Amino acid sequence: MPDKIKIVALEEHVALPSLLDAWARAGVPRIPQLGFGDEPFARRLRDFGEARLADMDDQGIDVAVLSLASPGVQNLAAEDAVSVAREVNDTLAEIVAGRPDRFQAFAAIPTAAPEAAAAELERAVTRLGLPGAMLYGRTGDRLADAPEFDDLYATAERLRVPLHFHPQTPVPEVLRAYYSGFDDGAGLARSTGMGLATAGLGWYYDLGVQYLRMIFSGVFDRHPGLQVIAGHWGEVVLFYLDHTGIMAHNARLERPLADYFTQNFWVCGSGTVSERYMRWTSEVVGTERMMYSTDYPYTFGTRPGGFPFLDTAGGVARSFLEQAPFTHEEKAAIGSGNWEKLTGHVTARGEHDPA
Repeated sequence: MPDKIKIVALEEHVALPSLLDAWARAGVPRIPQLGFGDEPFARRLRDFGEARLADMDDQGIDVAVLSLASPGVQNLAAEDAVSVAREVNDTLAEIVAGRPDRFQAFAAIPTAAPEAAAAELERAVTRLGLPGAMLYGRTGDRLADAPEFDDLYATAERLRVPLHFHPQTPVPEVLRAYYSGFDDGAGLARSTGMGLATAGLGWYYDLGVQYLRMIFSGVFDRHPGLQVIAGHWGEVVLFYLDHTGIMAHNARLERPLADYFTQNFWVCGSGTVSERYMRWTSEVVGTERMMYSTDYPYTFGTRPGGFPFLDTAGGVARSFLEQAPFTHEEKAAIGSGNWEKLTGHVTARGEHDPA
């Protein structure tokens, strides 16, 4: 009988006190989806103790790689972003040190201050032992391919650590142009338009276009070793690669477009329990470029208006992978083997093998 598959989940969110305080000072809406208040969802987002471990056991997750809820520190002014990121990363390292068998963590990066961003990634990896960072697409009006982020990407390439990108809500101009005008009598947060702009569709388009911009603007040609983790089965882009690839000649890319996704990208499902999407991803990038995530707590339990394909509770996270149409070896690679191959050189707090 095959060994039990180990599952390391890579997009497992947390809202730490220092971040919530900074968001409150910045005037961010105090909603449960960001960790404010006393609703069960908000409590789950703030928890990194026994309650979270119990939910991980319920899902069938062995190790959770914690990261800040979107948009992390990327909606803060530069000075606040730097100080909050350092405090957050110190806290994440402490959480991991307390339960290294169950937790790892992605560093928070103050992209509002690009020079400090590269330095904080270096500190987080080489001094705190965090095996990469979570970024959130835009920083203000600057997209992920902005030239000022080259030092950050160069640092990630040199340290050989991945950058996991997570969506943000589209900019106000896009919200008005594409997602406004629905007269459904609901408040903004629960309106049809905002639903489409965020979890329904807009998040994925917003970040997927930025992936393409990074490729077409030469980020991966300048940093061919840079490794990016994409959630939500590739943020729409994988489904149009055959068509979008005709742009490779126009942009004078050094490689065919598909090569960037098989050499620089790793893809997770982010709790979208869809065998069709999983099979398509395996056809495009191969199981050797796939990893696992549940997008906890956003997909944990059936909430009002929720969908079965976004519910990883009750062992669904594990059974979805175990029942996937792959060999046991491929499932084991997706569950943890690919992640360990990618980040195994960052082994513990303060230890890093630069070779």
